[in-house]
Amino acid sequence: MDHSITRRAFLACATTTAVVTAFRVNAAEVVPRKLSPNEKLRVAGIGAGGKGLDDIMSCARDRKRVEVVALADPDWKRCEEAFYRLKNAKQYKDYRKMLEEMGDQIDACTVSTPDHSHAPAAYMAMKMGKHVYVQKPLTHTIAEARLLRQVAAETGVITMMGNQGHCGDGVRDLCEMIWAGKIGKVTEAHIWTNRPVWPQGIADPLPEEPVPETMDWDLWIGPAPFRPYNKKYAPFNWRGWWDFGCGAIGDMACHIMDPANWALGLSRAESFTVELVTQEGMTAQTYPLKSIIKFTFPARQTDGGPMDPVTVYWYDGGLQPKRPEGIPDDEKLGDGDNGSLFIGSDGIATAGEYGGDARLLPAVRMKDYTAPPQQLERIPRGNPYL
Repeated sequence: MDHSITRRAFLACATTTAVVTAFRVNAAEVVPRKLSPNEKLRVAGIGAGGKGLDDIMSCARDRKRVEVVALADPDWKRCEEAFYRLKNAKQYKDYRKMLEEMGDQIDACTVSTPDHSHAPAAYMAMKMGKHVYVQKPLTHTIAEARLLRQVAAETGVITMMGNQGHCGDGVRDLCEMIWAGKIGKVTEAHIWTNRPVWPQGIADPLPEEPVPETMDWDLWIGPAPFRPYNKKYAPFNWRGWWDFGCGAIGDMACHIMDPANWALGLSRAESFTVELVTQEGMTAQTYPLKSIIKFTFPARQTDGGPMDPVTVYWYDGGLQPKRPEGIPDDEKLGDGDNGSLFIGSDGIATAGEYGGDARLLPAVRMKDYTAPPQQLERIPRGNPYL
């Protein structure tokens, strides 16, 4: 799944090619459907409240090329604004019913649901030949991610994961800084977040409460083991529960670890090891209150050339790396609550939550700093909605 393009590029790929791979599924084969350059891409939103509203509206703003034809969400209270702003879109609670009834009227789907529902929704849409834009984290499990990658290859649909910070200049500045050898060979990277900002460390399921009239709780539960409704599960707080979310690391590592992944080519490694250094408050129901996780990567090839072995540390729950020697106490690491720190043989670099404000430490090193030649294309204003 390629998340290095913008939504505009995603839409362009799906609408401006001579033959668009918007497939229909029959019993024997996937048959491509041709769209003329003048036809609009017909988009359906799976998840239309919260972040789902942002995603579907970013598509709807491209009125010349896009028509939002349907919205599906089991919690209609959360969807009131989407329903109001997209009055012509047909409304559903069950995305499966939407895809079955409107399959030949949909070319692409946004998937912006709780994490545990990402893979089932994306899988069904892709198997029906629909291009998909799936919010981060892509899936609830590694196995699900591998399955979606397989289905994408089999169907040829266009795919993208929502990772807005990847569009900013800062992460590109950091990559070019490291690739140009401004801090030498990177041996360590430290990434931290102030998340969770939702409840975790809870030992037992929550007591049953009345289900709101506007919600279909059974549909919201979806593939997870059934449990009675409680307002502290949904909306938002589902992130901290094993059955529904991916905790702090699943919610934020795709943003804060993205600079390290790109600059250090971590995903190019053929293998790596993971070690839990410490955790506090983990239960059978929820993720820990805080943790430190150590990743060890062997030598690998990157866009900036070969890279030596590197150790990467992840911190959440307010834990942070030790301040490196020689960095004054009044100089901020990252942006304070969140950020990344790169330790090299010839210096130190840091960046903020979404890779922004990439800089050398201590700050005095930036006085005579000359940015290396640009290797990576910039996105205007770093806007993922372009």
